[in-house]
Amino acid sequence: MESLSGILPIVAMIAVVYFLMIAPQMKRAKKEKAFASELKRGDKVITKSGMHGKVAELNDKDNSCVIETMSGKLKFDRSAISMEMSAALNKPAAELKK
Repeated sequence: MESLSGILPIVAMIAVVYFLMIAPQMKRAKKEKAFASELKRGDKVITKSGMHGKVAELNDKDNSCVIETMSGKLKFDRSAISMEMSAALNKPAAELKK
């Protein structure tokens, strides 16, 4: 009985850390992976470094894409595209007024 009362707080702390830190991070990583795999030609995107452009080509072999900007075409890894900023860029104007 004494060993159970000593282990219980440690198990509770591990559970709290998992549900407050690890699970949301895994959920976010899954969403970002789905976003990167659902990219298609013509999508307007913003990279994590702030580069705005439109997807010109997609390459599944090396998981990259070519983004057409005002200054030309640049090749980026799909993971370099920001899911949040690109989603905000592509929101319809009606949703932005709310």
